[in-house]
Amino acid sequence: MSSEGVDEAGWDLEPGDESAPLVEAVGRLVRMCREAAGMRVADLGEVLGYGEDMVRKIERGARIPRPEFLDRADEVLKAGGHLKAFREDVEKARYPKKVRELKKLEDRSVEVLLYSSHNIHGLLQTPEYARTLFEMTQPALAPEVVERETAARMARKSIFDREPAPTMSFVQEQVTLERPLGGKMVLRRQLEHLLQVGRLRQVTLQVMPTDREEHAGTQGLIEVLKFVDGTAVGRSDGAFNGRPVSNLRDLRILELRYGMIRAQALPPRESLAFIERALGEL
Repeated sequence: MSSEGVDEAGWDLEPGDESAPLVEAVGRLVRMCREAAGMRVADLGEVLGYGEDMVRKIERGARIPRPEFLDRADEVLKAGGHLKAFREDVEKARYPKKVRELKKLEDRSVEVLLYSSHNIHGLLQTPEYARTLFEMTQPALAPEVVERETAARMARKSIFDREPAPTMSFVQEQVTLERPLGGKMVLRRQLEHLLQVGRLRQVTLQVMPTDREEHAGTQGLIEVLKFVDGTAVGRSDGAFNGRPVSNLRDLRILELRYGMIRAQALPPRESLAFIERALGEL
């Protein structure tokens, strides 16, 4: 099965992907282990349940293998754990390049400011909610691509497990808590997750009511990530053509808007109570 460069064995490497050296090294190791075991490409493919062409692409470094492929190949080729040792690295490499770059920034951050107006922010999403959003993308994504994007988004949530944890502030529009994307059960689980995250010590979660007559967030999403060295990066759908910015002047504009949004939203305690009421009405 193959679609959009994705199949059961792995994912085609994106042009210019910085993970290319790693993927090529893993491919060479697969080939060396196969040859040491005295197996042909076709033989290995048959044992693993993959096509010969697929295995050749992995050995050439043109395809990122799934971690499961490495696990099985390690056993079949009696590689002594050498292939399995790359499991974590390959797991990271398989995510889209833009997601890996964003996760690196999030992993460095000490303070995060996030305002989301159309959907629950990615860092707050449950797997079911995230999958629903990707399934609604037009043109439609192949099922394998949906799963890859969903897994990548969930990997970013490791930010909540960091020590020390960054300070995180979220503001969500009321409509994002009420629109039953994927059905009421998906929304129920999403709201339950919001309550759980909103009670974390490092997290502040606020709701922007729809009935506000003044609203500083009409220009859309705002994201600002601050780092320990005093630098920062931010972006907004309605500013600077949506491009990331890092200069002090532009960052100041984003922080000013975000500060006004927070002031206009419900306080954190009232926001959690609002989410609880929304959950009770489902």
